[in-house]
Amino acid sequence: MKKIALIVLSLILFYSCEEEGKSKRVVSASSGNINSLSVVIDNDLWEGEIGESIRNTIGAPLYGLPQDEPQFSLKQMPTVVFTDFATKNRTILKVVKGKDADTKFFENAYAKPQKMAVVYGQTNQEIIDQINTNAAKIISAFKTEEIKEKQRRIRKSLNKNNNIEDVLGLTIQFPSAYRVAKEDGKFFWLRRDIKTGTINLMLYEMPLDAISKGDETINDIIKIRDSIGQAHIPGPLDGSYMITEDAYTPFIGSSILDNKPTYVTRSVWEVKKAFMSGPFINYAIEDKINNRYIIAEGFVFAPSVEKRDYVFELESIIKSLKIK
Repeated sequence: MKKIALIVLSLILFYSCEEEGKSKRVVSASSGNINSLSVVIDNDLWEGEIGESIRNTIGAPLYGLPQDEPQFSLKQMPTVVFTDFATKNRTILKVVKGKDADTKFFENAYAKPQKMAVVYGQTNQEIIDQINTNAAKIISAFKTEEIKEKQRRIRKSLNKNNNIEDVLGLTIQFPSAYRVAKEDGKFFWLRRDIKTGTINLMLYEMPLDAISKGDETINDIIKIRDSIGQAHIPGPLDGSYMITEDAYTPFIGSSILDNKPTYVTRSVWEVKKAFMSGPFINYAIEDKINNRYIIAEGFVFAPSVEKRDYVFELESIIKSLKIK
């Protein structure tokens, strides 16, 4: 009997350890540049109508930049080479032909952190339909993953400025490479120098009735930012200052930031009376408890270079904002 009991105990321990091993599956760390998307698709599909569909949706230009830049840098690889190190990219879009039409999302399938979207279809048209139908969801999943990664990198070296918290009653995580270029009452202008210019972030508050809801929302936001530009962001010439460029139609959308309704505006700024311009992204966060809007706006001045990743850095910083 003792021998039988010992065997049973051994079997229990063996399967318990096996189940524990399964639940604690170890995967290696993911890798890749921010906004670099691996597209796993065979060459003939990539060069045809499916590849064109991916480039026109997932790889479409990001709105609000002076020149066309894709929201993700697409790096295609055939299925046969999708092994070993090639599976470790943080974001992966995979196309599988020959299975029932569907789109599925997988978390940490080959590395951690990692987000993978797999698009299935029996025919080219089924795959294209899946891509077009689920493009917004796919983009959102990848962008969320990249925001988290960028914020993780930012947290490695944070600026410890406490005046923002004391004056505006909010916290925001931004790199130590940023300096306070201007602090005027409840207005803060943060700035990081780069080789070709500067990356900038403005933080300030406005009364809750300063932005109306409905058709006039975008006009109110533009009026506010233009008045702030005139008051606080001077240009290189006497009487010059930052305004919103008239020739570029602003995009406005709704979002949630710190569990609060938020207007998000993207467009292009310029300097009145001077040849300077660049992209901006403006978050107007509704803070009903304090009867105000918190405005967090990032803008980039970087002539002759790509600006997507600079705007993305500013967006990642803004999305760390929390109102006390």
